[in-house]
Amino acid sequence: MKVTIDIDCTPQEARAFMGLPDVAPLNDHIVAEMQKRMDENMSALKPDELMKNWFALGGQAQEQFMRLMSAAASKA
Repeated sequence: MKVTIDIDCTPQEARAFMGLPDVAPLNDHIVAEMQKRMDENMSALKPDELMKNWFALGGQAQEQFMRLMSAAASKA
């Protein structure tokens, strides 16, 4: 014998039926906080700001890389 049961309900109704908590307010808060942080840091994604950040450390990064390579070569 085969029995099939189809249940037509929304996700909210299914969570309530299973006794799971309603996390919609928490999710809304987290999404709003993420949007606020993204808006605050949007200026860092502008191409001219990215170039400033990358080139500000350019010389130092190259020197540090050379020191790392020379240290690795001397140990080998």
